[in-house]
Amino acid sequence: MSDYTIPRPAAGDITDLIADDHRLFENLMRDMRDATADREAARAAFAALLIAHSEAEEEIAYPKLKSRKVIAGEEEEHGEKEHAATNEALLHLLRAKGTDTQKFQDALEAVAEVLNHHIGEEELTILNPAREDASEELREQLGKSWSARRNELLEAGAGSIEQVESIVKQAYDDGLLPNDDQPS
Repeated sequence: MSDYTIPRPAAGDITDLIADDHRLFENLMRDMRDATADREAARAAFAALLIAHSEAEEEIAYPKLKSRKVIAGEEEEHGEKEHAATNEALLHLLRAKGTDTQKFQDALEAVAEVLNHHIGEEELTILNPAREDASEELREQLGKSWSARRNELLEAGAGSIEQVESIVKQAYDDGLLPNDDQPS
């Protein structure tokens, strides 16, 4: 990937669409580690995709899967807490000046650690049950709704430092992140 154009699918099985984004996150993180890549462009694409993806999950996918009893409330809440932790780590990555500093590398590895953990858990505890227990019709309906919201957020400039700061602040206010860690 050289131009970091984020795909904008309009429909599909929600489980496939989310998993496709997970692979894209992994590719973007790999590029942010690559000294020959356009790390700044990779970071911007990563931030936009991460915010659009997780906000659409929380607004569209998680509530519908919970209401249809495909996932329990604990999975939904745990996913939201992991999104909050990932967004907090993303904020540190966005605040790192330049892309060839130790601060950038440390922030990238912190994001990678939290996000890779979340991806693994989400694929096991949310996507697998959705594949097994949600009808194909529901997965397609969710895919269309989730894609529309994700793409709308991407078009609106998801992933700006101001937006991430606001989302992280809201996560503290909502108790998704421990207040003793809250930056001033």
